[in-house]
Amino acid sequence: MTGEIRAAVAFIILAVMIASGFCLVSSGVYGLTIFLLLPGAAGGLVAWVERPEFSGRALRLGAIAGGLAPLLILLAGRDGVICMLMAMPLAAFLGGIGGWLAYQITNWEFPARGLPALLFLPLATLGWDFNAKPPLFEVHTSMEIAAPPERVWKYVIAFPQLPEPTEWYFHTGLAYPIRAHIDGSGRGAVRYCEFSTGPFVEPIEVWDEPRLLRFAVTENPAPMREWLLYGNAEPKHLHGYLVSKQGEFRLTLLPNGHTLLEGTTWYQHGLWPATYWRWWSDAIIHRIHFRVMNHIRTLAEAPRE
Repeated sequence: MTGEIRAAVAFIILAVMIASGFCLVSSGVYGLTIFLLLPGAAGGLVAWVERPEFSGRALRLGAIAGGLAPLLILLAGRDGVICMLMAMPLAAFLGGIGGWLAYQITNWEFPARGLPALLFLPLATLGWDFNAKPPLFEVHTSMEIAAPPERVWKYVIAFPQLPEPTEWYFHTGLAYPIRAHIDGSGRGAVRYCEFSTGPFVEPIEVWDEPRLLRFAVTENPAPMREWLLYGNAEPKHLHGYLVSKQGEFRLTLLPNGHTLLEGTTWYQHGLWPATYWRWWSDAIIHRIHFRVMNHIRTLAEAPRE
């Protein structure tokens, strides 16, 4: 097959891949097909067309092609800047693997009978994407506060408005907590933790004053406000993909009279590969915990008037 024919075939395959990617993103299918298969295939196509002499160059070409793939979704206005930047390291890695595999297939005696099996990969990844159930993840954060649990408890159940965030990551569009109030007291009360994108609605399940406050989460606001290059389309992953299911605050009296405040969130997300996206979501939730708990510490440690 001549280089011109390979380029033409690759162009057709790439066009089908791009159209498929747009359909998946528009439908809200953020799974292995969009984040694993397509970047890997893009890297493999580039290496197949270029026919590099060394495997290292094939890997580099594939990584560039895979890493640039999310930019097509961004340029098409189907998603925002932050999420595409998050996806680029994974896409570049998988594109590099695709380029390396294409080099091995075209330069060594790869069994020809194994090639048709590659055609079943889209069916396998799509089957996973439509049937996989998101796991439940846990994020735990702790902090010592120089105040007794009885005083800390007051600000755990509700706290006044926080100052505007100074952390750079909360200026990228990530949702951040603003204030919290509660209707009622005891089990059955409803706590509202208001974020920059809306309120979390948290019915109280355990009220063990001043030791444990545990609550369900029945409503979740959007996890962020995306930066779109143009248009006003709202990406599907802003609703129903990063979902808090339950949370708790645990207060423990320390020997020095201080309080160990522990915050835990149980959540799910519908993005795959789940482990990769968990690195991002865990880090975000930890920083939300720290923002709330630092505010509670400031209030609880303030001198009494």
